[in-house]
Amino acid sequence: MVKHVIVWTLKDELSADEKVQVKQGIKEGLEGLQGKIPGLLEIKVYTDGLESSNADLILDSTFESAEALNGYSVHPDHVAVAQGKVRPYTKLRSCFDYEV
Repeated sequence: MVKHVIVWTLKDELSADEKVQVKQGIKEGLEGLQGKIPGLLEIKVYTDGLESSNADLILDSTFESAEALNGYSVHPDHVAVAQGKVRPYTKLRSCFDYEV
């Protein structure tokens, strides 16, 4: 199995209310991919970090294999969420993929 973890920081120009809405949209969009992408075993987005956090949200997902993760990255449903709900609002993205 492969874990795919992403941490995002939202753009500074977003208001507090906009950040809440954006985080909810990202969560709904990405978690809505469950059952739609071959090899995606689990996907969860966390949006309520503690005050000690220096990022806004995190994706924690599990795939059957590295090949399944590669398929996810180009799957049209994932690309639509990334382009419509994530990329327009994020200024920083860090990714860590590893085998379990």
